Amino acid sequence: MFDIGFTELLVCLIVALVVIGPEQLPGAVRAAGLWIGRLKRSLRDTRNEIERQIGADDIRRQLHNEEVMQNIEEARIRFERTILEAEQYESATAETRHQASDYGPPDELPDHAHGDQSAADQRKPVAPTPVPPASAPTVTASATAAGTNTPAPNSPNTPTTAGTPTQSGTGH
Repeated sequence: MFDIGFTELLVCLIVALVVIGPEQLPGAVRAAGLWIGRLKRSLRDTRNEIERQIGADDIRRQLHNEEVMQNIEEARIRFERTILEAEQYESATAETRHQASDYGPPDELPDHAHGDQSAADQRKPVAPTPVPPASAPTVTASATAAGTNTPAPNSPNTPTTAGTPTQSGTGH
């Protein structure tokens, strides 16, 4: 409210000393103190009575309870949000694991990706896969059942030269 510093108080005392005089100054200060005390007591009693009538204690308790309830609600919301984030993370992790299992085991790395092998080991020649000669006649299941060794008609290994005698009879 009002801010009365030491200098203002000193100025008021000097003015009171000059106006009232040194003989009546102690009685005037005592009377002013009594009036100020009575005024303070009266204002305090009035304030207490008004607070009692409007239920200020109940209002304070209610405001405090509302603040506590608001804090609890905020904590509940944060807690639910955290649980939801954890569930989303868990489902994403499970889905990633499921997708990874769909691919099967990892493929082997190519030879150049193995760092512990020497360059000489990497240059080893690979043995070619044997291929049957093209001039050998192929025998079908029907020809074998009949007991002939004749090449199958329209076979890629069938000789196309005209006048080549076919073998008949039993195999040698």
